[in-house]
Amino acid sequence: MPKNKNKEIIIQPNATILEGLKKMDYNRRKLLLVHDGIKYLGLLSIGDIQRAIIKGIDISSPVSMILRTDNIVALSETPIVEIKKLMMAIRAEFMPVVSNENELLSVYFWEDLFIEKEIAPAKQFNLPIVIMAGGIGARLRPLTYVLPKPLIPIGDKTMMEEIFERFSKYGNDTFYISVNYKAELIEYYLRNQNLPYKMHFYKEETQMGTAGSLFLLKDRIKETFFVSNCDILIEQDYSEILDYHKENKNEITLIAALKYFPIPYGTIESGKNGQLLSLREKPEITFKINSGMYILEPQLLAEIPKNQFFHITQLIEKVRKRKGKIGVFPVSEKSWKDIGSWEEYLKVAFNHKKENNV
Repeated sequence: MPKNKNKEIIIQPNATILEGLKKMDYNRRKLLLVHDGIKYLGLLSIGDIQRAIIKGIDISSPVSMILRTDNIVALSETPIVEIKKLMMAIRAEFMPVVSNENELLSVYFWEDLFIEKEIAPAKQFNLPIVIMAGGIGARLRPLTYVLPKPLIPIGDKTMMEEIFERFSKYGNDTFYISVNYKAELIEYYLRNQNLPYKMHFYKEETQMGTAGSLFLLKDRIKETFFVSNCDILIEQDYSEILDYHKENKNEITLIAALKYFPIPYGTIESGKNGQLLSLREKPEITFKINSGMYILEPQLLAEIPKNQFFHITQLIEKVRKRKGKIGVFPVSEKSWKDIGSWEEYLKVAFNHKKENNV
């Protein structure tokens, strides 16, 4: 049987997919071990859950429904050197060690075996990254009366540098930055940090919405590109989102965060003549929330009107009406951080301080 310290990664096969997702969020893991109390049954990854959601599988379904049987495990006689090689090869957060009868003997965790505490991305890519940094940051006033939102600090970096760093892990080094409010201050600060990136600033003369300024890039970007708000962080393998976008030949892919809203009452559904159809005790409703990060194909830049206030939701609706392909890639609730509000900013700043012992 697994040791007590391993309980955070263990889930029963009859637990729901939603419960698995919440357990990952709570323990800051992207992988869980499925165990029925007697035997090891398999591994459940965040990718398994995301693929299930994309296929339309109900998240109230048991995790056993989406469990793969092709997981790599170590046996009791497997040398530790080989276990480390296996973990490196598949970028595994942990490796279960099982007997020939599938009894779980022990678990090796990445952070206990490797000096590098963060697992490096499996794939690299280098695409243009557009960051929308022209807003006035009204939700973070009065701080944004002095500092523009992109320059608000998280630890020893600014929000903008945090976003740069996350994309650079995948090999991206070219950033197009849409600015308006305190544009000169943003450019002056970032230019003087000697950052190892190619930074191209383009200025909205007036506020142009969440996509209006993209028109200014119509003749500059000729390949698939990411767009990100300057006040959101996504903890997800960006290469997996890109693979999904490409494999499905999407024109736009929205990254959507799952949000859970518990209802503290029993809910009733009734039918004809008020006859009771169903009764649910304190249900939880799950929505997909637009996170503020997208992948776009370059031809869409020609569909953005010149010098007009235009939101990206208008572009999405335009593509939808002409039956263009729009994909939605789900991430867990805690994998999305909207740091444009005081409540979320303070949470992120506090957790960053805690994690880095600042």
